[in-house]
Amino acid sequence: MIATSSPTPTLPATLEWRDDSLHLLDQTRLPLHSVSERQGSAEQVWASIRALKVRGAPAIGVAGAYGLCVAMQGSRSGTGAAFRARLLEQAAYLNSARPTAVNLSWALQRLVDHVARSATSDASELYLDLVREAERIHAEDVALCDGIGTHGAPLIHPGCGVLTHCNAGALATTGIGTATAPMYKAHAAGTPFRVFADETRPLLQGARLTAFELQCAGIDVTLITDNMAATIMQSGHVDLVIVGTDRVAANGDFANKIGTLGVAILAKHFGIPLYVACPSSTLDFATPTGAGIVIEEREADEVTGFGTYRSAPHFIATRNPAFDVTPHALVSGFITERGIISAPFADNLSAAFQRSAPSRP
Repeated sequence: MIATSSPTPTLPATLEWRDDSLHLLDQTRLPLHSVSERQGSAEQVWASIRALKVRGAPAIGVAGAYGLCVAMQGSRSGTGAAFRARLLEQAAYLNSARPTAVNLSWALQRLVDHVARSATSDASELYLDLVREAERIHAEDVALCDGIGTHGAPLIHPGCGVLTHCNAGALATTGIGTATAPMYKAHAAGTPFRVFADETRPLLQGARLTAFELQCAGIDVTLITDNMAATIMQSGHVDLVIVGTDRVAANGDFANKIGTLGVAILAKHFGIPLYVACPSSTLDFATPTGAGIVIEEREADEVTGFGTYRSAPHFIATRNPAFDVTPHALVSGFITERGIISAPFADNLSAAFQRSAPSRP
């Protein structure tokens, strides 16, 4: 089992691989109930990702990697050729769970490529190699979060007000989060600051998850509704905005939870720097600009009510894009595990993390 860096001992683990099994924290039941579910099949992993039981780009990537291991457990006694053929099918299936977060396709393709390079024809050995590579992805995620925290913490000064949107925290990763990582590092260093957490409609990840985990860590956090962000900024309470991302295009345009674009426009208007916490696994150099990012459209019932309570008329037309794309011109910098990347982003992101973009399974 991979050792994780938890910001607080009271916060449950996002996911665990133990006893050759994947266990996912059901985040749809937080903050009132902490329930971890063993994933017994590829179909269950797919459904858990789709239903947002596990969410956040880095956590989805790790969950997808272990989910592929779960999917291949029934192929350990066959031939190496059959194992590889099945692996391709299952990777494509799991990749269809959610289209926007690049980490899922990145992790799945990395496992497929890893097995393709193996010289063994023993299916049981290929399976063990698959698990070891998934564990490496998991360990790397923990390290990436820590690096983002180290480089981002100096942005948070004593008395600083930090606004964040959605949940790019420990619950969205297997480490100390991306957007929250600088907050946890600054808090551990004794820096006094306050966080304003947008509730993040329609699924309230800011209210249910970010506010919950920061409160558990003892960080001064204030929950606000999404439409209060402008007033809080105008009043001078916000000095810095830090958000996460699910995909960053080659030019620095980035996709994040719906509402991030509005926050970025407000920050630009009020002269507040906006930084994007971005592990290198979320960079997509194969997509030139944000126009090429596929935006997931989700079910209407997420918009027409709160939980089981319906708040809209029956048969009302809805739109429910889960993400929006923020132009790179609104970004002050990307906080990565290798440092803060400034504009021009197309040049500087490439120089820091140049790699060939993986094909999609």
